[in-house]
Amino acid sequence: MSPRVWLITGTSTGLGRDMAELVLKKGEIVVATARKPEVLDDLKAKYPASQLLTVKLNVDNDQEIEDAFAKAGEAFGHIDVVFNNAGWGTVGETEAMPEDEARRIFDTNFWGAANVSREAVRFFREVNKPSGGLLLNNSSMSGIQSVPGMAYYSASKHALEGITQALALEIDPTWKIKVSLIEPGGFYTEGPKKAATSSGYSHPAYNAPTLPSNVFRAFFKSGVRFGADPTKGVQRIYDLSLLSDPPFRFVLGKDAVAAVRAEIKSIEQDVAKYETWSDGLDFDT
Repeated sequence: MSPRVWLITGTSTGLGRDMAELVLKKGEIVVATARKPEVLDDLKAKYPASQLLTVKLNVDNDQEIEDAFAKAGEAFGHIDVVFNNAGWGTVGETEAMPEDEARRIFDTNFWGAANVSREAVRFFREVNKPSGGLLLNNSSMSGIQSVPGMAYYSASKHALEGITQALALEIDPTWKIKVSLIEPGGFYTEGPKKAATSSGYSHPAYNAPTLPSNVFRAFFKSGVRFGADPTKGVQRIYDLSLLSDPPFRFVLGKDAVAAVRAEIKSIEQDVAKYETWSDGLDFDT
């Protein structure tokens, strides 16, 4: 079996970088994309061009997305797996976050990821011979259970969840395209480290230290190392990529499992409590 070709977004740091390193160690081929591809020079020094292609890609830029897929096709002829991973966030209450910053979060986490998804499906269907491929959209447990103090990040992940589910339902099964939504919990990557040292945004009305957003902010600022080992996390995602029939949702991390179960329980309780309010809503005959 020939080595698979992966296109991975957001490989500068975090899960994207760890995934790129793991896939390369497995002997497979990586198209590693980053806003500043020079940060990948150390990998280029270790792996031949026949195994690693680095490409400049800001997922906020539609043309750069198209160009990245085109370069992957020119270099390797096909793409087997797309790890749609690029994303970021910053701390701040809903009222505190400047609108331009909130829109920037959505430009990357939603629109960027959505446009990478669209191009991945097109490539899998029209370029791969035979058609087929695996799209791994990296969401977050906050795409299920929102985090106070990370409202716009959470909202962007909710939006990614919605479009990924719709896309998966729209795809013609004859195209042989699989879609999985990865919902990781906390992993100790550069994201949490930066959040711990960033001032973020605050609103004077939210000054009580017991408010959830301030508890969350204080936890970040404490400097305590938290979260799971990202190298073990990407190994689980890699294992998922080998399944012939991967699940649509893949909740990863004990904190994520607990959060998703708590959210499901809360929804079920609300539905059950007010279920009878949906009785008698039909038109009178």
